[in-house]
Amino acid sequence: MFTFTEEEAKARIAKYIAREFDEMSEEHDLFVNLGVGIPTMVADYTASKRVFLQAENGMLGVGPVADEAHIDPLLINAGRAKVTETTGCSYMDSADSFGMIRGGHVDATVIGAFEVDEEGNVANWIIPNGKMLGVGGAMDLVSGAKKVYIAMQHVSKKGKSKLVHACSLPITGYSAVDTVVTEYAVFKFENGQMVLKAKAKEISLDELKGITEAKFVIQQNIIDMID
Repeated sequence: MFTFTEEEAKARIAKYIAREFDEMSEEHDLFVNLGVGIPTMVADYTASKRVFLQAENGMLGVGPVADEAHIDPLLINAGRAKVTETTGCSYMDSADSFGMIRGGHVDATVIGAFEVDEEGNVANWIIPNGKMLGVGGAMDLVSGAKKVYIAMQHVSKKGKSKLVHACSLPITGYSAVDTVVTEYAVFKFENGQMVLKAKAKEISLDELKGITEAKFVIQQNIIDMID
């Protein structure tokens, strides 16, 4: 089966989500929170000036990662990467930032995950007996944001599907997920079902089923994921 490098996989996921947000913003301004990891890369590919990216550390108007010539040590995203600011960027303290999230003022959040299951449950904050980093803002985001996007690679480093029948790790949010984007596929949860919407043209449907533990429904006329 065709495989992407880790860098290719992450970029592919971030590009797809950024493109979807750009399309959504044609109808109205969009306020989007970006979590740590692959989600922060969405800022590098968002083109619409009507998509306003929020970092939970208190920045609204996050731009792409800064190159060496434009680094400002005071401008960082939630993952502590040095970033740029977009026109009209604003700043707030952590309390106001989480007030924005908890108050339902975020249209969408993009977070990573260890597991997502057939019911849209997500586990993304801890692996028992692993690093104890704390839940951070994940639980606030999955309950406060209007839409929850999961940006994650399709399988773990051990080759196991991260889309599972039922989450085995501690749950971050129950039935919280709206969309999952991996390097191989895009799934949306509709009417209690996990529905395949798009697929990487580099693999067959049978190959996708072979690397996906979770059961899913196949939408008619699924589209190809495009770089």
